[in-house]
Amino acid sequence: MYLDEQGVAEFRRDGFLIVPNVFTADEVSLMGEAVGGVRVAKHTTSMLDISGLTTKLAIWFEIGDDLWSAVTTCPRLVNPLRILMGEEIAFFHGKVIFKEAKKGGAWEWHQDYGYWYDQGFAFPRMISASIAIDPATIENGCLEVLRGSHRLGRVTHGQFGTQTGIDPTRIKVLEPLFDRVPCEMQPGSVLFFDCNLLHCSAANLSNYPRRSVIMCYNALTNPILEVGYQDELGLHIAAEKRPCPVGPEDGILRAASSISAW
Repeated sequence: MYLDEQGVAEFRRDGFLIVPNVFTADEVSLMGEAVGGVRVAKHTTSMLDISGLTTKLAIWFEIGDDLWSAVTTCPRLVNPLRILMGEEIAFFHGKVIFKEAKKGGAWEWHQDYGYWYDQGFAFPRMISASIAIDPATIENGCLEVLRGSHRLGRVTHGQFGTQTGIDPTRIKVLEPLFDRVPCEMQPGSVLFFDCNLLHCSAANLSNYPRRSVIMCYNALTNPILEVGYQDELGLHIAAEKRPCPVGPEDGILRAASSISAW
């Protein structure tokens, strides 16, 4: 799968692009099963929003030989990301976000580079791909973005609840400058978004859970400053400094048959 010129132009203009049906129903089902696997369980932590509701997050930094690594290196992600970045990419990290039904917490307004700048990445040459495992709707707290807000550049972030985000008083001033877009998606769709795009998500008070997988990548030529930075969970970053491998088209199905897949 390759992006056409119109898709690339939309991404440049808006800071995000939703592509439906990137992953098959079988692949999404396998990802859903893998959410209960070893790698996710090993790295899961809980984050509180300002109202005290909890969202669970699992994050990892390595490419191995499991199912999540097959997702990371899937050509349907890697090739479009190369096109959008305009150069070779390196894997940064992957994460699973769980918003449980009726009690999943919100994510406050933030930019990913608001975290990543303080982790030592010199330039905002970074991009994420969010994969819907469950339907993402307004009711269950889908991602919402401010269209074109990536052109603001990095905005100062601070601590709100246990999350890092943008001062709510500043958001009140910035939000009217942009269209607020709820990114509703069906399972298997992918949201590609720029690291400076302002985004948030409301609490999930619906009867349906929302699970998503987000794979994050760095431009290969973007320097990582060696100054002992840590990630948003206090872990020392160990970002890849090699081109992201490109796996086989059926890599997810192959990985699922391995004992170590999850």
